[in-house]
Amino acid sequence: MQKVEFLLFPGFQMLAYVLATETLRLANKCAGEPLFEWETLTATQAPVRASNGALVAPDRTGWRTGSAPELVLLCAGYDPLQNVPASVKAWLARMDRSGATLGGVDTGTVVLAALGFLDGHEAVLHYEAEPGFRETWPDIAVSDRIYCHGRRRLTAAGGIATSDAMLAWIASTASAALAAATSDAMAHGEIRPPAAGQRAETTADPVLQQMHRMMAASLQDPRPLQEIADSLRLSLKALRLRCQRGLGMAPKAYYLQLRLSYARDLLRNTEMPVTEVGLAAGFASPASFSRLFKSRYQHSPRALRRR
Repeated sequence: MQKVEFLLFPGFQMLAYVLATETLRLANKCAGEPLFEWETLTATQAPVRASNGALVAPDRTGWRTGSAPELVLLCAGYDPLQNVPASVKAWLARMDRSGATLGGVDTGTVVLAALGFLDGHEAVLHYEAEPGFRETWPDIAVSDRIYCHGRRRLTAAGGIATSDAMLAWIASTASAALAAATSDAMAHGEIRPPAAGQRAETTADPVLQQMHRMMAASLQDPRPLQEIADSLRLSLKALRLRCQRGLGMAPKAYYLQLRLSYARDLLRNTEMPVTEVGLAAGFASPASFSRLFKSRYQHSPRALRRR
């Protein structure tokens, strides 16, 4: 029997936790026998409150000292590093040495990185936490895929992607046929490949999709719009018309929106000084950054940081 242990941190994403456990339950039902068992632990060894306010108690207190489970999955939410006792790292290290796969969903991946368990591994986490993750751990390769599974690591974006990640794990530990049957039982449909994107395209226009990728790749040092238009083999006027029709705004406004969104993610998910956040998002002037940010989000960068 395959053993899974869920390690919950305060504010963990309930959706991801429920989907992970339900995927295992339905896999057992489809198999006609209990192939998987699981239990829930908490980082605090006490009940923790989930993202939706529900209180979840651990199935037991104390760290496992016997044989390691096949999978340890960390579930976290906002401020994932706020309450990580030293005993968590010691226990995870013991599980790692014993051959367990270590995984993280949503910002559970952040905890794994902070404790040193993702060095030399590729990582996936929720896209909102990606900017801060890249700034904090630049040597860890981050993918914008929905999950990554390999070399005894399983990281996922959280949310619905948790189901895809768990189904992939079931396929690797049991069979692809069982994973497919479980997916059907969940009315999940086709299991998405890991390379599937976390976010829907903002437009069906492939030219504007390419424009988006160019802009997203150059947030700290914004590219001139004329240069982007030239790369797309369009005149600047044609790009403006296409952008207005497809996105409802001018390319300059769209670029600004991307940069401000990036700055907001950094403010929420890192301790970077506000001035450095502005520079990372391509704003050389702190005053200009603060004014534009407040215009879009109704709060100054410093006020958002305090919330």
